[in-house]
Amino acid sequence: MTIKYNNVYLNATGTVAGPYEQKGPLKNYYDGTYDDFYIDMDTFEQAESKMIEDSIDILLAKIGKTRFDIDLFLSGDLLNQIASSGYAASRLGIPFMGIYNACATSVEGLILGANMVEAKQIKNCICSASSHNNAAEKQFRYPVEYGGPKPKTATFTTTGGASAYLSSNKEGIKIESATVGTVVDLGIKDAYHMGAVMAPAAADTIMKHLRDTKREIGYYDLILTGDLGVYGRDILKDYMKTEYGMDLKNYNDTACMIYDREKQPVYAGGSGPACAPLVTYSYIISKMKKKEYGRVLLVATGALHSPTMVNQKLSIPAIAHAISLEVISE
Repeated sequence: MTIKYNNVYLNATGTVAGPYEQKGPLKNYYDGTYDDFYIDMDTFEQAESKMIEDSIDILLAKIGKTRFDIDLFLSGDLLNQIASSGYAASRLGIPFMGIYNACATSVEGLILGANMVEAKQIKNCICSASSHNNAAEKQFRYPVEYGGPKPKTATFTTTGGASAYLSSNKEGIKIESATVGTVVDLGIKDAYHMGAVMAPAAADTIMKHLRDTKREIGYYDLILTGDLGVYGRDILKDYMKTEYGMDLKNYNDTACMIYDREKQPVYAGGSGPACAPLVTYSYIISKMKKKEYGRVLLVATGALHSPTMVNQKLSIPAIAHAISLEVISE
């Protein structure tokens, strides 16, 4: 399902990133970074909630508004019952909708927010997403203190918070259209190879978006997935070629951009709900504002599994949502 928007704009963003991201190639593009995983809090989970709040504080300062000016707050994370977002919402006092599509959560939020702005149900909204490496490790695997080894196909959960402000004010970046993905399950059971799990969902959504909009792949200056990692990126390119006969050009993956894999021990690259928006809201939008990119298709991917289901030896379903971002024509 593809939705067309006529009057929705991503006016501003706020991004904060953790210690690994602080040493990555995009370090100069974030609005703020932290030197350690605790961020002056008692626990990793509390730190993640603080990152959401910090990204929103930065965002509100940019647009000259307070939390009382915001109609709706949409946010999601990786913790049980999206707890980081819930605690942040309890302190913000903005009407709240918690969302979850794993690492595709950020684009899900943009789609839901854009729908409501377009329908004039709300004047504006803030869409946030977060993840924390150490909190996610406890949630899905083992505490990092265990020091368990991982295969090279594993990804490294991004630590950060990213927020975007949407409204009908014609400034910033236009949200042109969006494609809501379908859950795809090809029977893959390896929880340490999320790229293989999610690549088919990304391919499915990209093709549906191009079909629905009657566009060629070259319409976009950049197609950006997040977050498949280096192996998933290659799988997607091969899958698009073999299944659809399409060369995926002008393409990259946020998981491959956020770290320096030659210098940082991050396996196949980044992951987590914060990965795609951290790269997009900082680096990509900065390139769009400079007119280096005119049209970008962001395809966020998520693995819809849990430790319980993985231990039951079930296959892992995946989802991908796409949103088309365009520089405002003058």
